[in-house]
Amino acid sequence: MGLLMPPDSVEKPAILVLAPMPAAPVSAGNRRRLVATCEALTRGGFAIDLAYYAHEDQIYRRFGQHPPTDLLEMERTFRNVFLIEARTVIPLKTRSTAFGIDEWCPDEVGDFMAWYCSAYPETGAVLVNYVFLSRALEGVLPGVLTLIDTHDRFAGRQNQYRPFRAEPNFFYTDAAGEAAGLARADVVLAIQAAEAAYFAGLTDSRVLLLPPHFPAQKPFAMPERVARIGFLGHGNDPNLFSIGRFIRTWRDGWTPDRPELVIAGEICRSLPGVEGPGVRLLGYLDRLEDFYAQADLVVAPMLMGSGLKMKVGEALSFGRPVIGTEIGLEGFEPVVPAHRCRDAEAVKEAVLAVSRDAEALARLSRASEALFTRYATTAQAAEAELIGLLERHERDRTSPSPRMRGEGRDDLVVGATRGSAGDGVVQVETHPSIPPDPRLPPHFGDDRGAEALSVRAGRRGTNLDAVSIVIQGGGLALTCETSANSRTAADPDLGVLVATERRPGRGTAAVYAPLRQRWFARAEASAVGDPPDLGALDVALSPEWVRDRKLPPATRVALARAFARMQADWETEGRMVGSAGDRLEIETLLPGVLVNGTHPAAAFLIAGEGASELRLERVTPLHRREIDTYANLTGRLPAPLPVSLSFRAAAMSPASGCLLFLTDDGIGRIILPEGAA
Repeated sequence: MGLLMPPDSVEKPAILVLAPMPAAPVSAGNRRRLVATCEALTRGGFAIDLAYYAHEDQIYRRFGQHPPTDLLEMERTFRNVFLIEARTVIPLKTRSTAFGIDEWCPDEVGDFMAWYCSAYPETGAVLVNYVFLSRALEGVLPGVLTLIDTHDRFAGRQNQYRPFRAEPNFFYTDAAGEAAGLARADVVLAIQAAEAAYFAGLTDSRVLLLPPHFPAQKPFAMPERVARIGFLGHGNDPNLFSIGRFIRTWRDGWTPDRPELVIAGEICRSLPGVEGPGVRLLGYLDRLEDFYAQADLVVAPMLMGSGLKMKVGEALSFGRPVIGTEIGLEGFEPVVPAHRCRDAEAVKEAVLAVSRDAEALARLSRASEALFTRYATTAQAAEAELIGLLERHERDRTSPSPRMRGEGRDDLVVGATRGSAGDGVVQVETHPSIPPDPRLPPHFGDDRGAEALSVRAGRRGTNLDAVSIVIQGGGLALTCETSANSRTAADPDLGVLVATERRPGRGTAAVYAPLRQRWFARAEASAVGDPPDLGALDVALSPEWVRDRKLPPATRVALARAFARMQADWETEGRMVGSAGDRLEIETLLPGVLVNGTHPAAAFLIAGEGASELRLERVTPLHRREIDTYANLTGRLPAPLPVSLSFRAAAMSPASGCLLFLTDDGIGRIILPEGAA
């Protein structure tokens, strides 16, 4: 992604764009849509302030993955970048028939909006991505134009999953909820014509069509033959269900004289075991060019989904002919049968037909080029209409009274009252105590770190060099790096990423600076001294703890001692009810979500100066509850259930101590009192 903002962008009228996904890397369709919209606004002469509500970071971690978020690239791209910590747990399931329209828009988003409007009163428009963040618009100042980029229709979205006997892992609501959300905006943006018509019947807000613009990358040229067909996608449910069905269909009867199916993108990590004759995984590729260089034709065999399939627009922009289902090309106004296939089998038949017939392949290429030309004309006209509306609003709006900008002003502390995203109140910021180890760096919220974490430190064009502090002891080297370099998960010098600190507080410039304080670990040859005590850090753990396990066992144990007092999501007591050789049995309580199904976990028993890692072998639900003590410390996980935990240890373990119980989406602490066995 190149620079969007020219050097003189500070003088241009500003638009705040709020999104629950980062703008870099552009590894998914919703990110491509976000970038395309920001590019359109930039072409129209507006400067972009991007506020990333770190919704996707939380979701990736809950599924045991390192979040692909590049704050540094975003810093290079936009006028200002703000980071809103996702502290509230985002519910992925609901017991109701649909999510309430505001269930995915927590108070921290409203707190940010109240602060931003006080700090940047000259901003003339606010655009939120997705209707489920519409609550944030309630905090916008009068006279500021409010917009929602819908991306998709969400009313009844769960019904698409029924043919697959599955439940969605993303937001869905009902028509009343969607209408209530849309009513909060002056302007509603629809990604394709059918959804624009639907929204127009649902709201009195002005509805504009805004298909994303795909700049032509390469001209259409008919391939000599179809040696490889390609599919590029993110690992979301619509892609997984659709390509899974197509893979099975494509393999059936495949012979070496037929094209090979190559698949690229994040979806590859969710397709283990599919490679074989006729199917090859390319993995995640940083450059789109590298994928399209290996695909003579692109397939979009989508069986579900809404919005607009960005993969189709990208393929056309690279001059590749496309074959897909009607759902796959919805929004592109397809005409020819190859662009309106009924299912995966029909897509396969169409591919085989053009692979055997040069004239049919030529017709498909011409039809794909004509489709792209028609689409581009519509997209350009829609963009011009939106920019015209924004320009008229900017000319007509009353200028705010002169006042200082909030840039870098940590004296300005604004928070939203709970239950309302709009009413700002001045509050006193409290800071956590100084960490116990004098070797530790200043943490988010410390007075000594506030200046470095101000929004001024995150402005484009300033020096964003990382600040690192190394702490050693007990065979462990820990490096705390404070920077916007958020994408790296391993570094040859720093080691493996093990934790990212959550920033405390709300309503100040320092709280929303686009910086992360991250901890890396590596093994040290010398085991002199003890591991550092990092204190009660509030952290999100990386996949190293539960999934990856790249560090040596002794280093992992030292790491657990260093992080032993990190803030837990839940805490309870337990008692050892059995011990024989290397096996332990502990009765305790677990959050209900961890009792059934398979949940990868790591466990460390810390007793005095010693510690050991245990291997969890089994979780057995119990009918009787023998333990009463349980604290839900952060509200991240649901109510507890009684269980018996079966562990295997490398050596005989003590009967008392503190058991750290770690999962992808939670930190638990089980206290084993002396004499409780």
